[in-house]
Parts: sequence; C-alpha cells; structure tokens
Amino acid sequence: MDFPAPDPPPGRRPCARRPRVVSSRRLKSTPAPRTRALVAQAQGQSADQASDGTSARGEGPQVVSSGPLNSTPATEEHAMAVVEQAEDQTPDQPSDRRLAPGQGRHAVYPWRLRSTPARRARMMVQVLAQTKTIRRKRPRCRELNLDALRHVLLLLPAKDLCRLRAVCQTWRSTTSDPIFITSHESRHPGLLLLAKFKDDKTHIHVVDLSGRIVKTMKDTSVNHFLMFTRLSLACLSTDWNRCRVINPATGAVHILPQDPAPEHVKRVNLSNPYTFFALGRVASSGEYKVLRMFNRIGFLDLGEQLFEVYTINGGTTPARWRGRQSPECFIETRTGVVIDGVVYFLALGVIGVPPDQIMSFDLGSEEWRRNITGPISPNEQAMERYLSRWDQLALAELKGYLVLVYYHQYPCAMDLWFLTENETWVKKYSIQIVKIPIYGFQVKPLFFLNDGRLVLYQIPIGTLLIYNPETITYEDLRMRLLDSVGMFTGSLLSMEQGDKV
Repeated sequence: MDFPAPDPPPGRRPCARRPRVVSSRRLKSTPAPRTRALVAQAQGQSADQASDGTSARGEGPQVVSSGPLNSTPATEEHAMAVVEQAEDQTPDQPSDRRLAPGQGRHAVYPWRLRSTPARRARMMVQVLAQTKTIRRKRPRCRELNLDALRHVLLLLPAKDLCRLRAVCQTWRSTTSDPIFITSHESRHPGLLLLAKFKDDKTHIHVVDLSGRIVKTMKDTSVNHFLMFTRLSLACLSTDWNRCRVINPATGAVHILPQDPAPEHVKRVNLSNPYTFFALGRVASSGEYKVLRMFNRIGFLDLGEQLFEVYTINGGTTPARWRGRQSPECFIETRTGVVIDGVVYFLALGVIGVPPDQIMSFDLGSEEWRRNITGPISPNEQAMERYLSRWDQLALAELKGYLVLVYYHQYPCAMDLWFLTENETWVKKYSIQIVKIPIYGFQVKPLFFLNDGRLVLYQIPIGTLLIYNPETITYEDLRMRLLDSVGMFTGSLLSMEQGDKV
C-alpha cells in the first residue's frame, strides 16, 4: 500500500530529483542505517525500538553491515515474505517521523525510499545478510562410486592420469595405489624409452616406439649423455666426473658428489679426471647403487683404475663414495652393462689377456666375481681370425641374458652369443648388417620386442631400426634423431621411488 509523501521539513526545498537507486553490489561493503525497522524485525527487536530508531546499544540509528551477498539463506521465501510484510505495514507515528536536519548531510528519509526500487533491493540485502545461512553442498570426489571411478581411470593412459591427480586427494590416492598401478600396467603394456634428441639437449623425453612424447622433463645438465639402462630411474653422466640420477615418474634429481672416497683422495687427479659410471638395482634390498671408475693418467704404464660405490638413498642420511678393490686387470669402460645388479666388463685388450674375457662386479656384495671366458678364445681358429681381421666385441643384455656381440668386418655381420644358465655360450642370431649404412660396432642391439623383432641403435646417426630375423628385413622407426637413449621399465604413476632420489 502506498502513502502520499509528507511535506518536507520546514526550511528545506522539496527534492525534485528522482531518488538514486543504490545497487546491492555497493551495499555489500557499506553500512545500511536506512532500513533499521526491517533490520530490527529480522533481528527480533521490538516494534517500539524499530520505530524509534534505537537499539540495544543505545540511541541513534543502528548501523548494520550488509554481509556477503554470496551467502545462501536458509529459505529465500522467508526473506521475500518479510519484505512484502514490511511494505504492506501501515506506518504509524512515529515510524514516519523525519530525521532532524542536523543528523547528517547524507541522511536519507524513510519516506523517500518507500516508493523507490532501491527500497526493495536494500531491504532484500538486509534480510539476506541477517538470515541464518546454510552452505550448499556440492558433490565431492569421495562421494563418487570408487569402483566406477577406478574402472574409468584404468582406461586412460598414464599421461592423462598424471594430470588428473591434481583434481582432488581421492583421485591422487586412487591413481597412486600399487594395486591400481599394477592393473594399469597390465592394461597398457606399451614399451617406453628415455630419449635425448640431437635438436633438443635441454630436455629428457619419455617416448613410445611410435615417437609420441608421453612426458618431458627439464635437463639442466651440460653435455651429459643418457646411459642405456633398464630401470625405473635414469642416469646421466660425463667422462669428467659428472653424474646425476633422475626419477622420470616424479621428476626428482639426485646429483652425485664429485669428491672421491676418503681412501682415494690422494690417488685421484680431480683437475683432469676420466670416469665411467654404471647404475644398477640390487634385487635383494631394492637399493640403487652407482659404480664409478677413475682412470688415472697413464694407467697402462704402471697406473691403476680406481673403483667406488655410491648408494642412492634420497638424502635421508649422509651418503658418500666408498672405495672398493680394483680387479686383477684393466677393463674396457665402454663395454659395461648391468644385469640383475651385476656390472659386466670386457677386459682391456693387452698382451696375455684374452679379448673375450669378462669381469663382473656385484653391486650387492660390492665385490668382484670370478672372470668369465667368452666363446672366441677357446677356439684357436676363431681367435686367429679375430686377431687378423680387427673384429670388435661388445656386451649387451637381451631377454635377461648376458650377450657377447661379435662384429665381423668382412663380411659385415653381427653374431649374438647368449650365456645360458649353465654358463655355456650359444650363438642364436647372426645378423647381416651390410644393408645398414653404418658398419661394425657402431650398430648396437638394444632389446627384443614381444614378436621376436630386434631393435637396433645406430649410434652416430641417432636412428632406431627394427630387424626381423625371419624375413631379414629392416624397418626404420619414425623418430627424431637421438643423442642418447635408454629404457624405462617403471610406471609414470609410481610414487614408490620418489623418496629414493
């Protein structure tokens, strides 16, 4: 019900302007003393206190903050009812009493707000601010069906799951569960490689055989090459005593110290070192250890090769290099390969030492094992042919076996000798590499695929080839040129080894 507006106070001209509409956004951060009757009703005050403009704190208009507008009232219907009831009330004296002229230049009279849209908005804001609020619940991740969630997440690749871990704690714990990781690996059995490309040596990429990049990590090292390993960790090293271990799943980096073991301090020339590193995992304890070898200058002339071991333990306890005994003869560093926690080397080709003699160092016991004789030296004709043709030998791991790679220069071929469980050598493959534009030992066998094809790495060019022994054909993998390559046998979802690096 609308009432005619009373006359203005004596001595003041009637206002000809339209009353200014005050938005609720502006009322959010300013006091609201103008609708004290409505506020008093919402707060449960008496009608006399509301009409007199007094409160329990004393005389004068009550100033009430409008409160946050994003609060949700217990019922908006109640707020609307209060507003409509206030509009329909017949104002009796002294509720229509005007403010005295001296109460402030910006004082607004209730009678001026009664017939304006701002009055309704202002009253609504005050009611919403003073009404008891209840937060609206939104569905959370833990309220979803966990069985259905696991089923859907198992269908996604590891690259997408790494992103979805940031959604909530439930999704992170679900995708980090060892049972979930094992199930995901069985559903996605694709082989992953660790690669540094020739056109991008500042990053380490996790790629599949199709060349698709699954994950990229920043590499701040300088001139570090990626060692070929078959682990859930990666090792980057140089020839001048620089080495770091990276966890591709978590991105953690462990930089190994350059200082030698205490027993080798006065026997190593750190100003011009020549080093070799090998990373392996001890199956019995699960520890990751690094073997370092120092080649002293002029080691062939009454020199020596020094060996040290370092355990990757995540920095929980101070770790240092530990000096270990050197073997009885010199080793060829570039032939090192790690299989089941044992590092194998070929002996250096000197007078009196067979070229296929293999020495091994056990990372678990940190001791040298007995030497292994290869398949060439027992055969006099094979030994004579090897010495006369300048053939080359190398070591590799294929199908979990130690393999002696015998490169023939004329004709250009590559024989693969497997060391069986009863310590006998069996030649299983003889690959003609004359069709490959890179000759000799520059072609390195990496691993076998499930269908029996062999992946070869052309070191100088940086390309990967797939050799089919049945059809004797080669297939070039469409991938960017590689600077160095390794294998990643872990899972990108695994958080288990994050504390160890």
